[in-house]
Amino acid sequence: MNKIIIHWTAGSYTPNATDLEHYHFLIDGEGKKHNGKYKPEDNENCHDGAYAAHTGGGNTGAIGVSMCAMAGFKSASDCGRYPITPVQLEACFKLCAELCRKYNIPVENVWTHYEFGINHPDTTSHGKIDIIYLPPYPQVKRNEVGGFIRNKIRWYLNKLD
Repeated sequence: MNKIIIHWTAGSYTPNATDLEHYHFLIDGEGKKHNGKYKPEDNENCHDGAYAAHTGGGNTGAIGVSMCAMAGFKSASDCGRYPITPVQLEACFKLCAELCRKYNIPVENVWTHYEFGINHPDTTSHGKIDIIYLPPYPQVKRNEVGGFIRNKIRWYLNKLD
């Protein structure tokens, strides 16, 4: 495994069957981790069809982590009925730090789905908006979200030492 892609489900605070099929790990609204149908190692080879298809054009070698939230998101002023919760976000940062440690993934290889799409415009991930806004941190601008997340993951990595 060589990267982690962070998402939001664009759903409610609990994972549904589709979410469990497409992500390796999901964080519900209370910060509880749910394991998806596939293990991260299933994404080492995505040619057999038995893998978590979370990032169009970027699934091979990628761990998909998603927060169950953001149904109805329209903008920073209208996050819908299920905005990402502070406890959920912190649980996601901590889980990503643990995954970086376990799989020896550099923090620089943790991206949002949005960042992956921007950096890979020839994929179906181009134009995805998860994650462009963090409701618990409204001051963080769209182009700063990924860096903010990586800094928080570094902080959790230091706590694991």
